[in-house]
Amino acid sequence: MRESSVLLLTKNGARDLERLMPALYGQQCATPFEVIAIDSGSTDGTLDVLRRFPVRLEQIPPEEFHHSRTRNFAASLARGEILVFLSQDAIPASEDWLATMLSNFDDPSVGGVYGRQFPKPGSSMERQDALHAVYGEQKLVKDPGHRDGMGYRFYHFSDVNAAIRRSVWDAARFPDELRVFEDLGIAKRILDSGWKIVYDPKSAVFHSHTHTTFGLFKRYFDIGYTLKLLEIWDAPGTRKSLLRDVGKLLENKFRRVGQKEAGQMAGEGIRQDVAKSVGFFLGLNQNYLPLVLKRHLSAFRVFG
Repeated sequence: MRESSVLLLTKNGARDLERLMPALYGQQCATPFEVIAIDSGSTDGTLDVLRRFPVRLEQIPPEEFHHSRTRNFAASLARGEILVFLSQDAIPASEDWLATMLSNFDDPSVGGVYGRQFPKPGSSMERQDALHAVYGEQKLVKDPGHRDGMGYRFYHFSDVNAAIRRSVWDAARFPDELRVFEDLGIAKRILDSGWKIVYDPKSAVFHSHTHTTFGLFKRYFDIGYTLKLLEIWDAPGTRKSLLRDVGKLLENKFRRVGQKEAGQMAGEGIRQDVAKSVGFFLGLNQNYLPLVLKRHLSAFRVFG
């Protein structure tokens, strides 16, 4: 039987883990799985929640946490043939979440799989629209042999809710040089090495964050910088497909501005979409900005 390892990176996530852990251990999965948690200095009840379940718990100092290196460390501890990466605030939407995810690896040419993300109740219109645009209802098989006009979606991958074949991770690993968007980095390595990546919308979780407008600006500044760094921005179809989807998102919000219930949310969503676009453009062109300004504009301190 093919064993899998579910890998959690935790810090002060007790509230979400109270929901996640029962959902995780309640999975209807025919194959065995282990759970490994790497905690980086929780001061709430996170450790108490984890210890109520048969989790292998490892603790590291907060200053040692690194999005790429800590995930690589967690993977190095795993016994499973399939490595399942799950954020502490991503709640499986069904009891078949894990089994559905793993079933895609029956195809020996599949190196990675990621699932759908539903916005949590009360999410902003910006988050609802953004997640709906990226995580659709259609299953996608990203085959390096032909891109099928996927544009920027070809390299999209999120380790909020994902799995990677152990042998593929051994060869690719999360890039140590990336402080954030490490999932984008490993996805590019996987696809460029000839492996397929599957997007399976039936392996879904509830996951979304509340961002301020300036927070989104800074986040998308880092996304623009990363797409340029990884040479994804210049990949076939990336620019055209991204501009098309940004236009659709704005158009949808403008149509709702006059609506009684959605008008205020639409106005805020438009402001946030514009802020994201400006941040993204500046991130793409960060070479023209002084270092002190780049450090201020970066959400994840990608410039040290």
